[in-house]
Amino acid sequence: MKESERWSVSSGAIWETQYGYTRAVRVGRYVHVSGTTATESHGNVLGKGDAYEQARHIFAIIADALQKLGSSLTDVVRTRMYVVDILVNGDKVGKAHGEVFQDIRPAATMVEVSGLIAPEFLVEIEVDAILP
Repeated sequence: MKESERWSVSSGAIWETQYGYTRAVRVGRYVHVSGTTATESHGNVLGKGDAYEQARHIFAIIADALQKLGSSLTDVVRTRMYVVDILVNGDKVGKAHGEVFQDIRPAATMVEVSGLIAPEFLVEIEVDAILP
């Protein structure tokens, strides 16, 4: 891949065409994964009512997008977690994050939001990766 060449991968979610974005973009060694929710391919919410389960599903979706662009979770250098009701759900999301990134230890930010694109979503996560 040339340094200026751009690749992208789509999740097929309806929001991508509606709002003009894609799941993940790679330019050179840099990969940026859009905010990801626990949504399966038909639009159904995974892990309803459980922030930990939603975060686990999100990290699996992110891992798949990274892999399709020649990257992996070990290349992640930054995570951003947007959490509804951080006092209730923050530790649950943090636990899932720790299970995935315990040995990788990216820079991370977790912020509380009043809501996400649908009320069933308790967490949305985005990541940035740099390939070696």
